[in-house]
Amino acid sequence: MVISENNPELFEILRAKLNLSYGAVVKEEQVLKDASTPIRVDMVIEDGNNRYFVEVKSRANIDTIAQLVLIKELLRNENQDISSVFFVIAGNIFTPEVERIANQTNIILVTIPRNIEHQAQKYDHSAGKVKITSEKSWKVISRLLAEKTTSIRQLSILEKVSYGWAHATIKSLISQGVVTRKENYVSISDTSKLINGVAWERPFENLYADEINIEYQDAFTAASELSHILKNNGIKFAFTSYTAAGLYTGYAIRHDTVYLYIDKKEIDFFKNTFRATEQQGIKARIYTPDRDVFADTREKEGIRIVSPSQTLLDLAGLGYSGRDITKAMVDKYASL
Repeated sequence: MVISENNPELFEILRAKLNLSYGAVVKEEQVLKDASTPIRVDMVIEDGNNRYFVEVKSRANIDTIAQLVLIKELLRNENQDISSVFFVIAGNIFTPEVERIANQTNIILVTIPRNIEHQAQKYDHSAGKVKITSEKSWKVISRLLAEKTTSIRQLSILEKVSYGWAHATIKSLISQGVVTRKENYVSISDTSKLINGVAWERPFENLYADEINIEYQDAFTAASELSHILKNNGIKFAFTSYTAAGLYTGYAIRHDTVYLYIDKKEIDFFKNTFRATEQQGIKARIYTPDRDVFADTREKEGIRIVSPSQTLLDLAGLGYSGRDITKAMVDKYASL
């Protein structure tokens, strides 16, 4: 389908700003044809050997960038040549933060006038589909991972979630091919689909707040000493992502970075207290929580970490870059 047949004004703007030829066409296709979960962008434009993955938004946000970055990672992990693939956001408004992050991630921003109408395809969030990363739904799902096989009523009782909510969550997962049901019992049958769904719905990097260098030589020592200091100062914090997962699973973790949630109002204190020069030590990546991650923390080897459920949610939100350690976490989850 030639894009100008449906939306000539938008096409002409994209043609001019992306320097497209008159042979450019839009392909109605998934970004990854063999993906177990359909992955689409609003437009896939082919122009000779070049391909443009375009998201069209009235007001672009960090979620939009995160989706394109995830696609880029998926393509790289399939060993695809992306030298002729370009990632584009066409929108009416771009905030300075979006412009900064787009520049850092090599995403092209195209400004379109507010009076230009467009009909864009969306990633498949069907009407009525439950948001699996909501707090109550994720309680149900992580409990099912722990129990392996159980009834919906038991999930509801164990997690103190209404039966209606638990039923809606499981019904949605059955429709997506993630959960199977046999008589009154359900179990997760495709964890890869589940992980992919989380990565799209709640990209962990959307919660990123800042990164600083800290004067430590390895992640374990840093997490241990920081836990001691922050606890003594009454700071709300908890390590997550690779740091927490390494402690839960014994899986080798990155030694050059620690990952932690800090209460938003305490971030400046943390940065002012622990920031080192850029040439020193390792990195601390700071995230702001989108839910109460501090209520159910645990301590392992003197390090305060988020719960197994929260760790798994954050790992899955890393997409393919965290695939191996996420699978290790899933494999051990029932014993945590």
